[in-house]
Amino acid sequence: MDQTTGRHPGPPRIERLKVQNFRALRDIEFKNLTPLTVLLGPNGSGKSTVFDVFAFLAECFESGLRRAWDNRGRARELKSREADGPILIEIAYREHPKSPLMTYHLEVNEKSNRPFVAQESLRWRRQKRYGSPFKFLDYAEGIGEVISGELPTGQNKRIKVPLSAPDALAVNTLGQLAENPRIVALRNFIMGWHVSYLSAEDARGQPEAGPQEQLSKTGDNLANVIQHLSEEHSDHLESIFETLRARVPRIENVTADPMPDGRLLLQIKDAPFSKPVMARFASDGTLKMLAYLVLLKDPSPPPFIGIEEPENFLHPRLLYGLAEECRKATEATQILVTTHSPFFLNALRPDEVRVLWRDEAGYTQCRALGQDEKVQAFMNAGAQLGDLWMEGQFGVGDPLTREGMPIQDGGKT
Repeated sequence: MDQTTGRHPGPPRIERLKVQNFRALRDIEFKNLTPLTVLLGPNGSGKSTVFDVFAFLAECFESGLRRAWDNRGRARELKSREADGPILIEIAYREHPKSPLMTYHLEVNEKSNRPFVAQESLRWRRQKRYGSPFKFLDYAEGIGEVISGELPTGQNKRIKVPLSAPDALAVNTLGQLAENPRIVALRNFIMGWHVSYLSAEDARGQPEAGPQEQLSKTGDNLANVIQHLSEEHSDHLESIFETLRARVPRIENVTADPMPDGRLLLQIKDAPFSKPVMARFASDGTLKMLAYLVLLKDPSPPPFIGIEEPENFLHPRLLYGLAEECRKATEATQILVTTHSPFFLNALRPDEVRVLWRDEAGYTQCRALGQDEKVQAFMNAGAQLGDLWMEGQFGVGDPLTREGMPIQDGGKT
């Protein structure tokens, strides 16, 4: 909260992501990320791998590096083929639009089948234009130094704080201490991410009764969140229903009522019938659209939301509206979407889209559409991005070419 205006300064924003040696991401960097960033590409282009970078980092903070590493098959499955160096993940973000750019750098490697933190640092550049970035956290294999304070500088004292093990993350450990507010902010930011794996099947369940504030990553507590919204945020719930009715006109209402056995019954009423049906008999598309709207219209949204292939189970005509809802939600959060749907793409601007493809060596490459003058000229003439992609106008990422690689007579890559 801004003490002078009384207004919230704005949500945190990731501006840059750099990844090395993470599966097909041998060496790739995404710069100038927008509040809504969409990764486009054919199957196998690396979209899901980029998505998993965020899931991996979030899991490291939630469950520990060892579990996140083991869950992905250790170095044998995680590291790029023939890569000798560590996996590198670097995120540059701002706590709010007017705050300094902070860069979190993490390198992970393996020895004796166990992961360890080869390098972890946190740095920022407090001045807008001058001065080199200042590193106020620096660790390797559980040993390092940190500078505490609200605005750590080179004049502050460096403190050696050993960690419990070589695979412990310094930001996760030190971020629990109030004397490290910048580190606390980063830890809370990553811990708050919602990397979504929404499943219509999970949303059909009948969970134990009791309100819950935020949707789970699979959506299996959808009924609990609707119960919470009906009790505490009825205006938000009505907004969700209003949008759902606009996108799926036959839907009239959704309820979550406690049953005698202590479970919640999620029911959906559609016209012209007088009685609702249980969620387990509703269509996959209706349930998934409802879950997305509950996530996007959360009264206290996650600081970052990842959505993978929203087109699954949704009618193509619903995707344009879903893209519009994603853009509206970025007033309070940042959203990353992976897709290969031209219908979702039609609602986007070129600067919001990155096209992915695999090069001759099998590694993912990326192209920002906002820098393509030809695409912008088509857009100025009234074209839509989805149509341009299916016509092969991007030069790369064409689903009908081998691995979506550059077309011989295509545009500059």
